[in-house]
Amino acid sequence: MKLLFLSDIHGVPSTLEAALKMAGNLEYDRICILGDVLYHGPRNGVPNFYDPEKVASILNGLKDKIIAVRGNCDCEVDQLMLDFPMMGDYAVVDAGAETFFLTHGHRWNEYSLPPLGMGTVLAHGHTHIPENKKLECGITIFNPGSVSLPKGGSARSFGYFDGERLCHYTI
Repeated sequence: MKLLFLSDIHGVPSTLEAALKMAGNLEYDRICILGDVLYHGPRNGVPNFYDPEKVASILNGLKDKIIAVRGNCDCEVDQLMLDFPMMGDYAVVDAGAETFFLTHGHRWNEYSLPPLGMGTVLAHGHTHIPENKKLECGITIFNPGSVSLPKGGSARSFGYFDGERLCHYTI
């Protein structure tokens, strides 16, 4: 199974469209959205080209491919705009030889691990910084970065699992 990872869209359709256009050259079975879909959050300020209704429309058109989890900026009113579930704190995806634990990262992350088996990939957003590293305990931490509000000197990005390896793409 091939997976596309998007996180921290924060209501910006132009960068979401750019990510999806780039990902159009990739084959993927599912889109894993790791939270913070529509709202920009009180700490981020209003991003340029903020249009959560358009983001909802774009994603609703892909609803059959989406597995989504709730971010710290997502709430029930956001769910009312989306045609796919996104209020769970986590989801588990079996992708062949890999198991992915999807979460936003504000609750579970490298410093607060959920009870995972060795070899599991903990995929999360929240920091807006791309990351791909294996911990000594055998768990891989994968963060696709942010589609719209990169932090820590990183660029806008998304993640991809081709069935064998995880990588990042810069938008």
